[in-house]
Amino acid sequence: MEARSETNILSLSLEIDLLRSFVVVAEVRALSRAASRVGRTQSALSQQMKRLEEIVDQPLFQRTGRGVVLTNPGERLLVHAQRILRLHDEALADLSGKGLSGTIRFGCPDDYAAVFLPHLLRQFSSQHPQALVEVVCAPTPRLIEQLDMHALDLAMISLPEETPDIDVIRREPLVWVGCAGMNAAHFDPLPLALSDPDTLDHVAACEALNRAGRAYRIAYASSSLAGLTALVRSGQALAVVTQTAVASDLCVIHDDPGLPALPSIGISLKFERGRPSHLTAVFAEHIRGMLPML
Repeated sequence: MEARSETNILSLSLEIDLLRSFVVVAEVRALSRAASRVGRTQSALSQQMKRLEEIVDQPLFQRTGRGVVLTNPGERLLVHAQRILRLHDEALADLSGKGLSGTIRFGCPDDYAAVFLPHLLRQFSSQHPQALVEVVCAPTPRLIEQLDMHALDLAMISLPEETPDIDVIRREPLVWVGCAGMNAAHFDPLPLALSDPDTLDHVAACEALNRAGRAYRIAYASSSLAGLTALVRSGQALAVVTQTAVASDLCVIHDDPGLPALPSIGISLKFERGRPSHLTAVFAEHIRGMLPML
């Protein structure tokens, strides 16, 4: 493409509306789903992205059979766009005094809380400093029970691997975890430290070992990640957790032929009711926007 004059460059700008739509497309990697998210027709969204490509004078997307992927310039613009939108929204919340207020009762499994919540809460607080998020940590089945009892407004939950992409914000592989130097082949039966029997990690571990014909026993049980991690550190058992939640002093066991492959799980959000409060809906949208990037 021909080089642009300084005058032409100065006449262009990265419009907030274009950047906001671009970030959504980059997150969901499909124009149809992104159009629904931003409240535009697919044709209108496509025109927005064409306009943005004209402004930056670079191709931002490459179309594939499954949607779109970012080009190298697209990946670079995404970093800038997220920072610009964050500062833009923080400035509006600060100067307009229109940041939302109220309380959200939010449920989250331990493994997601430890890794994701600091980032999610920090940015949400900067935009809505008067909002209070009360966090309850528990395994997914217990969180669903609390939603059913109206004890929570919103929960981040785990879903089975076969859940359609449209219902999943992010996917995480389950992995076998042991302490440094641990050799699973030395144990027969294999001692396991697992969460509640109806959790996906517990079910996945038992089903995989049963299919492989590997003998095992539930040696320890804990509904908290801290409890499971402490048991694994003792060297007396293996655990199954999401890969993102593996502590730095523990090891993912990749190369043991006696340990079968484990599935991935999906991360999603579930509301306490069909029509959540505006504050809860805004917090949920904030999570959907940030979680794939963390």
